[in-house]
Amino acid sequence: MYVPVHLGILLTLGACAHETAAPSTIPIGPIAGDAVFVVNGGESSISVIDAARDEVVGTIELLGVEYPHHIYLSPDRRTLLVAVPGSDLSGGHSGGGAHGGGHGGGATGAVLSLDARTGTLQASRRLDAPNHNAIVAPDGSVWTSQIATPGQVLILDPATLETRASVAVGDSPAEVTFSSSGSYGFVANTGSDSVSIVDPATASVVATTPVGDAPVGAWPGADGRMYVDNEAGKSISVIDPGSKAVVATFALGFTPALAAIAPNGELWVTDTDNGKLVFLDPMTGQRRGDLVTAAGAHAFTFSADGAKAYVTNQTEGTVTVVDLATRQAVRSIAVGAKPNGIAFRQESPSM
Repeated sequence: MYVPVHLGILLTLGACAHETAAPSTIPIGPIAGDAVFVVNGGESSISVIDAARDEVVGTIELLGVEYPHHIYLSPDRRTLLVAVPGSDLSGGHSGGGAHGGGHGGGATGAVLSLDARTGTLQASRRLDAPNHNAIVAPDGSVWTSQIATPGQVLILDPATLETRASVAVGDSPAEVTFSSSGSYGFVANTGSDSVSIVDPATASVVATTPVGDAPVGAWPGADGRMYVDNEAGKSISVIDPGSKAVVATFALGFTPALAAIAPNGELWVTDTDNGKLVFLDPMTGQRRGDLVTAAGAHAFTFSADGAKAYVTNQTEGTVTVVDLATRQAVRSIAVGAKPNGIAFRQESPSM
């Protein structure tokens, strides 16, 4: 069985992330307009990009934590959730590694809840094991993985981040996501080569679907299907939420970091080995083209109007802005060290 590179990283470096001080932030002034939030894993900060000018307008400092990873926005756009696995996961998308891990050696994780206008800390919670991301479920609770063997998903109170319930899943679960309809939660079990499908209403696993080697995330597509990036397998498994089965597998020949259906209907996948975005036909997997962004291409997000995409480049320390109409890079924005997670927040009149 594939042994994730992060298992060794988490065990050897995890103790360093067990800070004694409670997590806190140094916020910035209120952000007006649409904004892009970029997690800088190498320096424990969040770069805030003004989406109208595509310029960094502030940096939220994260104190008392090391190596923050992915970031999600709550549906009401008021809260940012940041997962802190406490170890450098940037090697997972290069050299054939994966976001796996184990529970041991003092390795811990954390969840931070921040105000989406200023970055002010609203709540924080240290966890017994590393976690990959934290996301708001359809009922408003917060779900986060525990990268352990066996693994579990914790369901947290959104205000206090205290545990409401837990769900047993596979080994070394990484990203937790939800189908576009919100009917099911999907947990990528990196160590078990499977995806646990969870009914949010009952907090129970209703299916365990085998996928490729070392899955990291089951990413919801605008077409309703889930696209699983298998890092060691260098492939994409496509899951139909209705049947809960894999309906297609696309061989890539490179290490994927994230997959999503773009507003133009194409399946976009980051090629972290070669610093590219790759464009595929979502039904056949046929390659339609690619675009060089920069070294360590990792995650991406789309603007609310569907005109632009933003791609984090971990090795380069930049964000590439892509024009969707031409599929061309139009700007490179310098951010912090090892940028990984990224989220777009559309301003709303009530904010």
